[in-house]
Amino acid sequence: MDSFQLKAYAKINLGLDVVKKLPNGYHQVKMVMQTVGIYDELTLEKAEDGITVTTDSGELPTDENNLIYKAARLMRETYHIKEGVKIHLQKNIPIAAGMAGGSTDAAAAMKGMNLLFGLEIPTSELMRISVAIGADVPYCILGGTALAEGIGEKLTPLIPAPSCFVLVAKPDINVSTKYVYEHLDATGILSHPDIDGIVTAIGNGSLQGILDRMENVLESVTIPAYPIIDTIKERMLELGAAGSLMSGSGPTVFGIFLNKATAEAAFEQLKDDGVAKQLFMTTFV
Repeated sequence: MDSFQLKAYAKINLGLDVVKKLPNGYHQVKMVMQTVGIYDELTLEKAEDGITVTTDSGELPTDENNLIYKAARLMRETYHIKEGVKIHLQKNIPIAAGMAGGSTDAAAAMKGMNLLFGLEIPTSELMRISVAIGADVPYCILGGTALAEGIGEKLTPLIPAPSCFVLVAKPDINVSTKYVYEHLDATGILSHPDIDGIVTAIGNGSLQGILDRMENVLESVTIPAYPIIDTIKERMLELGAAGSLMSGSGPTVFGIFLNKATAEAAFEQLKDDGVAKQLFMTTFV
């Protein structure tokens, strides 16, 4: 085939711990990642030469600074692809939101080129080389429920987390992941999330066990800088969420709901409140 269309799914963190800062400036993390049903759409077509990226979003670059472009270049160089590729991105995942929007687009670009050019590269190989683009890209290639360690690239697939309804709210601010990690005092973290407990709860099929342990150490940096995040968390709990947490480095907040009617009512109320620029009701994928 000369063209393919793929969905690039967003992620949330059911738990996020920073173990320590590494000598190279990166941080060693331990977190549970979960795919949710919010996705971008990528359309890939063969071209005579070069890489062309287009998008319906006015906020994203389309040159070599775009992660899709970097992913396509990595694939062409690594696997000696002579033909070019045109990639169009329909953007739905909030930008700079802690949901791996750029990483999942890069992952989809790599998977799409694998199909487009009939390369038949194993998923494990794509995951291995993709860390050169970003620490979240290997997980985005894998998807589902997973424990992530190292800088995020050491992945252990888990059984699917128990089903629930997820309300996702992104306030009208963008947060730089670089800023958050630069301002995190990794040696000063007094309480570390029980990531192993979350993994055990998932294995036992216990949603309550996950809810009891949901924690994100990056909130200690992002919430003081952007108090609206805490406002949304508290509002979700008031509206019936069984648990609420910031995803990644923020500012996106998600709430876990046990029934659809409560989640739908909370969605409408949050929309009326006007605290979030983008609101989604979804589930785990």
